[in-house]
Amino acid sequence: MKRRYEIRDDQWEKIKDLLPPERKPQGGRIAKDNRMMLNAMLWVARSGAPWRDLPEHYGSWKTVYTRFRRWQMAGIWDEILKHVSVSPDFENIMIDATIVRVHQHGAGAKGGSNFKPSDAPEAE
Repeated sequence: MKRRYEIRDDQWEKIKDLLPPERKPQGGRIAKDNRMMLNAMLWVARSGAPWRDLPEHYGSWKTVYTRFRRWQMAGIWDEILKHVSVSPDFENIMIDATIVRVHQHGAGAKGGSNFKPSDAPEAE
């Protein structure tokens, strides 16, 4: 079941080979699925919630955070960013409002100064 903030299949196909193998060659305990770990990291990043508030269906927040830090120290996030920034999908486009010009009448303001001199004498 697709949940909010999770990566789509086409997006996963583009980056799955950039992630390290889930299991080390020497064996050991079976690691959590990279896609589930990535979805958990995206949930934290997109929701703005603390790591400890990670929903239980993603597993332990400590496991997700540890994997996140390992990927960060290994430079995996930099590689993913380089890879996905080569061909943007234009899913989200933002325009900075400070560069958009508006006609003075479109802004709703009247022209001229709002200062009106008072007829009251000045206080001494």
